[in-house]
Amino acid sequence: MRMLKSIFDFYLDASIHVALAVISLATVTFYLLDASFDSSLLGFIFFGVIVCYNFVKYGVEAYKYLIVSNAYHKIIQIFSFVSFGFALYFLVQLEREIWMAIAVMTLLSALYAVPMLPRAKNLRNLGGFKIYIVALVWMGFTVLLPAMDAKIALHWDIWILFLQRFIFVVVLILPFEIRDLQWDDKNLRTLPQVYGIKRTKRIGIVLTVIFFFLTFFRDGIYEYEVLLRSILCAAMIFVLISNKKMQSRYFVSFWVEGMPILWLCLFWAVERYF
Repeated sequence: MRMLKSIFDFYLDASIHVALAVISLATVTFYLLDASFDSSLLGFIFFGVIVCYNFVKYGVEAYKYLIVSNAYHKIIQIFSFVSFGFALYFLVQLEREIWMAIAVMTLLSALYAVPMLPRAKNLRNLGGFKIYIVALVWMGFTVLLPAMDAKIALHWDIWILFLQRFIFVVVLILPFEIRDLQWDDKNLRTLPQVYGIKRTKRIGIVLTVIFFFLTFFRDGIYEYEVLLRSILCAAMIFVLISNKKMQSRYFVSFWVEGMPILWLCLFWAVERYF
């Protein structure tokens, strides 16, 4: 039992779960665009997210990322370097046009953790910006890259998908900000710090409703999309109205971050049984 818990903790701590969440959203986009899946793109996103998130969590300063004294973090470091190798392998198989978009989002991700100047703040520590930077990067990796890979022009439906994905990620981040309220620096100006927990939850519920109804503004709607989004939004609202569970590490890190995986599983279930 202890070994299973250790494996599960590593699964969360090494950012494997969040990487699965991101490629789940990218795969959902392929479904919504009625495009063929690109295993090279999904492979790059999966391993790239592992490297990016582990760098932000454990290696904000370069010397800390290269010189790790904690044995557990050393294992995560080695895993991250191996993942970096796989990310490069899949990257070279993608078209050059996609490389430029990846470069911009990689730079944005780097600036999120590393300040541009020695005494400057990084984007993560700029008051109120944290949640929007994360949502913007997720939006790029899970909507822009699949659309570019499928060679689909940025028409009206794609812009609605951009907006929906941005809102979706913002809502998913709110439980993390509520959980971390007691530890976050006040200068971060997270939504719970500015508006309080109750109002933040209300904001999340309103955003979830907007996320759902934006579906009807698109010209093309996936056959079962309204049903699947209804289930997803109900699950998101359930998370937002949860109280004590919000303080649980596994509830937020596994169940909340697993919402995109749930969404993809709903698509797979529909494809298989209907």
